[in-house]
Amino acid sequence: MENHASLAPAARLLGYAGLLPLTGAAAGMVLLPMHRAPLLEAGFGYAALIFSFLGGLWWGQGVARGKASPELFAVAVLPSLIAWGLMLLRLFGWTVQDVLPALGAAILLSPIVDLRLARAQPCLPGWIALRLQLSTGLGALTLALALL
Repeated sequence: MENHASLAPAARLLGYAGLLPLTGAAAGMVLLPMHRAPLLEAGFGYAALIFSFLGGLWWGQGVARGKASPELFAVAVLPSLIAWGLMLLRLFGWTVQDVLPALGAAILLSPIVDLRLARAQPCLPGWIALRLQLSTGLGALTLALALL
């Protein structure tokens, strides 16, 4: 596994800080059960937002490479489309517990794209390790919200 030596400390610190909203939502659900519904909604919204952000990251990597395949751009729009589809399901009556597992699973699988991108062109040492940790954390927290 890669080390984090060449990543800026702010990248690591702020990356891990990105887990705080879902950690707070989960803790709030345990400590303040009367606020369970809004905390679930906020957790879903945050996880969907971050998942969409990952697609933007992949899009930007494709543009920066200048000769990325059309498939990369197609994959890059999938997180936003998946998040949007899950939000539509919420509007049509699906519960947060119905959609959170799909969102959590998608987040957990998202590093596959980063691994394929890294194979095609080297990335900063430590980047893949950080992506795996953050996606595992965010995906696991998203699944945990569904179970609380």
